[in-house]
Amino acid sequence: MHAADDDLNQQNIDRFNAIAAEWDGQPRHVATASTVAEAMRAALAPTGDETLLEFGCGTGLITAALAPHVARILALDSAPGMIKALVEKLRRHGIDNVDTAVGDLPDNPPEGRFDAIVSSMTMHHISDTDALLRVLFERLKPGGRIALADLDREDGSFHGDKPGIAHHGFDRKLLADKLSTAGFADVEFTTAHHMERTLDDGTTRRFPIFLAVATRPA
Repeated sequence: MHAADDDLNQQNIDRFNAIAAEWDGQPRHVATASTVAEAMRAALAPTGDETLLEFGCGTGLITAALAPHVARILALDSAPGMIKALVEKLRRHGIDNVDTAVGDLPDNPPEGRFDAIVSSMTMHHISDTDALLRVLFERLKPGGRIALADLDREDGSFHGDKPGIAHHGFDRKLLADKLSTAGFADVEFTTAHHMERTLDDGTTRRFPIFLAVATRPA
């Protein structure tokens, strides 16, 4: 990892550690996770036997929503504060098919392969999208699928001056090309959600969040 990437990663760790305790208290976070998790479930159509990796899991809003539909989830996040909040949530709700780990992609991927890999609003924090997609491909079983939710390309208004942002969203066509280059097939994009956000200038805008689904060929 380059020094600039190290700095970006640390900015994200510091920021999300600081806000972990209050994350679930934001209605827009809960609403976004609920809608995106349902879009992921509909797209992946799990049978209940799958192993799933979620990277950038945060406090586990999507983790908890998907857990009843799969056999096991490994929930990964670079911020220990977020993982701590998730562990407490799992205990509180009696969810016993989720393993948690502090870690980041693409530099420190977990061992093993998975039937599916999901993530929401995490890719824009990761500088090297090409490396990330290669790692996701490697960590999928043949026939496995990804479901990645993130912002459409925007002008930087969504985050304002918040630290730790590598990309102001993504152009769907360019990301589809990157997915194909990484080896994925059957790439499809849908709009999973619109998030309303009050900007630094006091105005309100709705930002589309896409769901990209693709398959590692069998």
